[in-house]
Amino acid sequence: MNRRTKSRILNDDFLEIRKSILDLAALLDRFDHAPEDPQHANDPRLEQIHEALAALSESDRPRAEAVQRIFSLAYDPNWPTNLGVRAKA
Repeated sequence: MNRRTKSRILNDDFLEIRKSILDLAALLDRFDHAPEDPQHANDPRLEQIHEALAALSESDRPRAEAVQRIFSLAYDPNWPTNLGVRAKA
C-alpha cells in the first residue's frame, strides 16, 4: 500500500481541510445567530451535532466512523417488517 506521509497530506489537502472547517464554522454561526424558536430546544439533531464535533477532537479511534455512527440509526433486525419490505417469492 502506498501511504502518504503526514507532511504530504498537509501539502496536498490543507486547502480542502481549511475550506471544510470554514464551511462548518459558517453553518454553526448561522445557527447561533438565528432567532430562537421553541422547537429547536428538544431537537435530537442538535445533540448529534455536539457529539460529532466532540468526536472530531478525539484521535483514539477513526473519526469518520465515529461521526457516521453518531448520525446513524441503530441496527434493527426487524427493519424489513418495519419498513414493509416483502421477501421475493
